[in-house]
Amino acid sequence: MEASGQDPAAPGAIAAVVVNYNGVEHLAPCLEALFAQTTPPGEVIVVDNASSDGSRELVRERFPRARLVELGENRGPCPARNRGLAEARTGWVLLLDNDAVLAPEALERLSAAAAANPDSALIQPRSVHAAEPDRVHYDGAGFHYVGLFSLRNAGVRVAQAEGSGVVEVDGAVSVALLARREAVLEAGGFDGRYFILFEDLDLSYRLRVAGLRILSVEDAIVFHRGGTPGISFRQGGYPARRAWLHSRNRWIFLLKNYRASTLLAALPGLAAYEIAWLAFTLASGTLLEHVEGKIAFLQSLGDVLDAREAVQKRRRLADRELLVGGPLTVTPQLAANGASAAALRLLDRILVAWWGIGRRFSG
Repeated sequence: MEASGQDPAAPGAIAAVVVNYNGVEHLAPCLEALFAQTTPPGEVIVVDNASSDGSRELVRERFPRARLVELGENRGPCPARNRGLAEARTGWVLLLDNDAVLAPEALERLSAAAAANPDSALIQPRSVHAAEPDRVHYDGAGFHYVGLFSLRNAGVRVAQAEGSGVVEVDGAVSVALLARREAVLEAGGFDGRYFILFEDLDLSYRLRVAGLRILSVEDAIVFHRGGTPGISFRQGGYPARRAWLHSRNRWIFLLKNYRASTLLAALPGLAAYEIAWLAFTLASGTLLEHVEGKIAFLQSLGDVLDAREAVQKRRRLADRELLVGGPLTVTPQLAANGASAAALRLLDRILVAWWGIGRRFSG
């Protein structure tokens, strides 16, 4: 379970950064899988967000060759990932959540894709559910104009999933990402104002609008375990904290990244989505958090507008070249219920229909 001892500065070497907060139940399988790779990382860095569950002690005792970087407080995964990128000494850095377990050949296949595509900025493996490994969880995404990922192959059986080998995608999900260190840092890294949720959408969009490429490697597999406590809906129900973050962060993303003409062109679709999501939060008992999230967004307007200026200066592609009208990918709770599933299908049709008109007026 030790690191390879490979020189992290050697050509082709990849550092691995594991971001952890109170993930002691996931951390050992994550690190064991890293050290068992057919092409092991040149360096393993664990960035810990002030855990109190014994995570740091586990790293010191069981994984002494991993370098532990301890942060003084939990400010979410974004600053931790940025710190890991800054600490790494390699051109490519694998960013892993603590509940991600790589298949043995995953890093080798990601590394081969990086060598063949040195101009790409992010390369993600295919994420499958650890409890149901024949079903896709995350496999890259498109950018839905209402400010969401439109996920590829979401929930599809692996045998029926579209795509093979290395495919170009627009969005990458942050469970596991191979990042070209220089490109990501030049783009500003992960935006800490999100805390968590939408931060990978934001980074992906900023990279793509600047003309950089994102890839998905379909035969590089990562098993996604439990999700983030208090945030993930995989534990059952829709968490109040997630409702607040969704309400605030989605609008931070929209205002920060879209041109003004795009926001105007998307307005009818945005309004339809807002009405539908308001109804969902009412039904799920998270209406108060939804409203509080909107208030928090308004309070952050000054910072968001400053960040917007930086995004627009790096822009090389128009929004209309990236944004799609569907399919709409939402929380499974909404899609599972008969009445809400029917309403979701109707909303999806409305959003697709409007973008057929609105796209031509976007920036």
